[in-house]
Amino acid sequence: MSEGGIKLGIAPINWCNDDMPELGSDISLDQCLSEMQEAGYSATELGHKFPTEADILKPLLGNYKLALASTWYSTYFVEKHNHAEQLAKLECKLKFLFEMGTHVINLAECSGTVHNKKNSPLSSRPTFDDAGWDRLVDGLNKVGKLCRRYGIRAAFHHHMGTGVQTAEEIDRLLSQTEMETVFLCADTGHMQFSGFDPYPVFEKHMDRIAHIHLKDLRENVFKEMLSTDASFLNSILEGIFTVPGDGMIDFTPIFNLINESGYKGWMIVEAEQDPSNFNPLHYAKKARRYIRETANL
Repeated sequence: MSEGGIKLGIAPINWCNDDMPELGSDISLDQCLSEMQEAGYSATELGHKFPTEADILKPLLGNYKLALASTWYSTYFVEKHNHAEQLAKLECKLKFLFEMGTHVINLAECSGTVHNKKNSPLSSRPTFDDAGWDRLVDGLNKVGKLCRRYGIRAAFHHHMGTGVQTAEEIDRLLSQTEMETVFLCADTGHMQFSGFDPYPVFEKHMDRIAHIHLKDLRENVFKEMLSTDASFLNSILEGIFTVPGDGMIDFTPIFNLINESGYKGWMIVEAEQDPSNFNPLHYAKKARRYIRETANL
């Protein structure tokens, strides 16, 4: 892989969990950022311990030779019909990202989501009717146009526990949204967790992928979570996610495909685990070695 086109970062959620802030609550932001740098990464995503003023965050990250690759942003286009209000709030985030020199935002439709509910099994996730899909598509198309004004790509993040989780739902979203302005944040771990091989999705939609999350699954935990219909948060606590090279996903063909496609953008190692059980620096270094050996990056 050419370092000129593909860049490698790591998410702070490996140190400090955003959905369960008690995980990693004892880890300082300095420790998180310094260990990212030590492990050999050049960017991060926005975490809940980060300052949200660009004039503070940009020099702070610069001290660790890190860029801000992207950030998560929740939309509610299906359940909230007032798109104008949501777009106004989003524009504030886009102004911040523009000041940070960030070119991607990860959007997830969180209407009815159960991914943040510890006692809600994944089988209780929402499914959208045709009217809901119409509202989602309309909202995302508006988002895409707004993002383009700031030189930012709107990358939709499919996610366990949400209404866009399966391969079929990813297909529907990409087929109905505008290909010039709405893109995909492709997450290997969420694809595998949802029950489908990531490779065919990458192969089919590579031209729409604007951001990549690299995570792996521990197969024994994956099977147990499926058999017990666990919640997303309890699956994390049980250790379902790990870094690339430590689980069940074969990344070699995925990396080859990404390289051959001419992809230019970030790949972010994102494997939320309980840092008290899985040392973040150890796993960050393990992933970095694996990606260097497997992807030549």
